[in-house]
Amino acid sequence: MNLLKKLYKDMITAALKAGEEVLKIYEKDFEVFYKEDKTPVTLADKVSNEIIKNFLKKYNIFFLSEEEKEKSYENRRDLKKLFIIDPLDGTKEFIKKNGEFTINIA
Repeated sequence: MNLLKKLYKDMITAALKAGEEVLKIYEKDFEVFYKEDKTPVTLADKVSNEIIKNFLKKYNIFFLSEEEKEKSYENRRDLKKLFIIDPLDGTKEFIKKNGEFTINIA
């Protein structure tokens, strides 16, 4: 299998594994915390982020994640490739428990 196909398959697997853990949290009561910018974050955001990063770190590709401190442009501008992750897109909807949330890896 060529590298791009393997990467694509691993991205899907990482999202599915993160999704399993996110749904376990979704089905229980959970706390809501707030980031410095006053946006909500939950344990599900953090768990999903760690699962995705741990699963894909073998590729040695830079991660840009909504749940981590932003990396400066100077640190990113010369990158040829990177992962862009939103480990729980729709945290507000997740909190409302309306089912309108996703896990994004690009």
